[in-house]
Parts: sequence; structure tokens; C-alpha cells
Amino acid sequence: MHQEPLIVLLTDFGTSDTFVGVMKGVIASICGLARTIDLTHEISPQNVREAAFHLDRSLSFFPEGTIFLCVVDPGVGTARRAICVEAGPFRFVAPDNGLLTPVFERYPEARCHLLNEARYHLATTSATFHGRDIFSPVAAHLAAGVPLDETGTAVPLSSCTRIGMFRNLALRDRIGWQGEVVSIDRFGNIVTSFDAGLVSDGRSWVLSAGSAGDIPMSNTYGDVGEGLPLAYIGSSGMVEIAVRNGSASRGLHIGQDTPLYLLKT
Repeated sequence: MHQEPLIVLLTDFGTSDTFVGVMKGVIASICGLARTIDLTHEISPQNVREAAFHLDRSLSFFPEGTIFLCVVDPGVGTARRAICVEAGPFRFVAPDNGLLTPVFERYPEARCHLLNEARYHLATTSATFHGRDIFSPVAAHLAAGVPLDETGTAVPLSSCTRIGMFRNLALRDRIGWQGEVVSIDRFGNIVTSFDAGLVSDGRSWVLSAGSAGDIPMSNTYGDVGEGLPLAYIGSSGMVEIAVRNGSASRGLHIGQDTPLYLLKT
């Protein structure tokens, strides 16, 4: 069955301004047949690691041939490169700032090209909105059938920027790990850096963060009383923290820099 080309957008632009709408207008002007899906536009501003995490956790839910247009770009207008990567069944258009690190790890044979072929950009480009002027036009031209090789100069994947993703440190004085906050969703739930595999050994584990003290693992929100905290395996496959019918971020005073501890009881 024939499928229209699909472009998935991931940005930190939010939706209260015109940025996302203008990017979609550029895409529609170049490739009117392309469908667009908003993965999210609520990445924390300039948080490249958070964007990389959510991109990685979302890939398996999209069909072959999907083009991912990823613009979390604190280095826009500087010497940072703009790239297009063909990896497995997907293509990615993004700044070369580490956002595609998990893609490089998943697909070590991926091909990368610089976006230095100006004929696939808008005629006039600004120094502050490459999402509109470079990334969206290139994604649309790819959707219209332009081959990867025509987008610009081929470069080795080894030359692309990679960043350290979320890591856990083994504790010395107890059995467990110190981890990090990956992201905070609109409900105030905390996605942690602890993978579900860490708590699948049948042991009893608690999670300590903010002002909550030790939070035992539960299965779902209804396992605890109204307003009480819980730790559980979220849909992302990571341990998360929530407050039933409340905000864990506000109620437990947990922010992006709050250290987290997964402890064996």
C-alpha cells in the first residue's frame, strides 16, 4: 500500500509562537503530499540530551521511511554543522550537536551528509531560525524524493558530535545507583535515568529524591492513596516518579538538577 511521505517534528519551540507553524508551511510549500506529525515541541529549552532521549525512545513506533526533523539548536548561527543522516530505515535532519547520539549508537553504519547544498535551502537564511530556512526545506525535499547524496558533502560518521547521555553511578556505601532527571512531563511526573532492567531482579527497591524520602516501587498510580508519591516503570521503559493526582516535580521539589537515588532495601 502506498504511503505518503512522513515527516516527524521534534523541537523545543513550544506551540505558543509561530515557529512550528511556519516550519510546516515551508514543508507544505515544497512537498504538499508530505504528512507531518508533532512528536513534541516541549523539550526543555536548549536541552539537547532530553531531545536525544525522547527521539531514541520513539523511533520504534514509526514506519520505515520516516524523516525526523529535529531542531533543538542552541548553537544556531555558529560554526556548528547542519547534517542529514540515513540510518537504518529512517532519515534524520538535525544540527550536529549531539542530538543524534543514540541514532549513531543504534546504527553504526549510518551515512551522514552536511547540509551545504544551498539549492535545497530557502533563498534567504537567517542566523537564528535554521529550523525554517535550512532544516525544514531539506526535510521536505527528501520527502519529495531528493536523494541523501544531493543534500551536501558526505562526511564520516566518526566526525559527528556525540554527547554523554544519561548515566547512573554505582553507590559505594549501599547497593544502588545515583541517577539523573531525564525529563519532567506536563503532569509533573519525573522520568529518571534508571532503566526498568535495574529493578527486575525481584529485589525490593526504593527511589529517593527531593523531599520525598524513600519511595517504594509500585505498578501504577492507583496503588497509592490520593496525593501520595510512587515510583513505577513508565511507558518509556524507565523508572518514573509521580504523585497520584498531583505533581511530583512541584510537590517533591524535584527539578532537572535534583540527584536521584535507586536503593535496595
